[in-house]
Amino acid sequence: MSTRTARNIGIQWIKPPTRSCDDDKCPWHGSLPVRGRVFEAKVVRFRARNLAVVERMYYQYQHKYMRYERRRSDLHAYVPSCLDIREGDTVFIGETRQLAKSVAFVVLGKSGGGS
Repeated sequence: MSTRTARNIGIQWIKPPTRSCDDDKCPWHGSLPVRGRVFEAKVVRFRARNLAVVERMYYQYQHKYMRYERRRSDLHAYVPSCLDIREGDTVFIGETRQLAKSVAFVVLGKSGGGS
């Protein structure tokens, strides 16, 4: 493993990981730009080697009943090798360029601290 330093991705409230990696698709140690939306989501399961399925909860207003309903959506996110993410963790994911057919998000770090 190399000793690459974490670069500034422009999101101040997320701490960079303590480990280093040689992954080109890592936003911290590679060249992957993070732009667009940033969500807090829960890791539901892992699909491929570096692919996690995350569940995002949000509220949708129903005008007829004048109430909010809770909804959820599953998103696929790429997990860099420098992050230690397990099922059940709450993570921050950021929008990036299209990495695969259904993958357009990358995991930035755990919610509640760096990893």
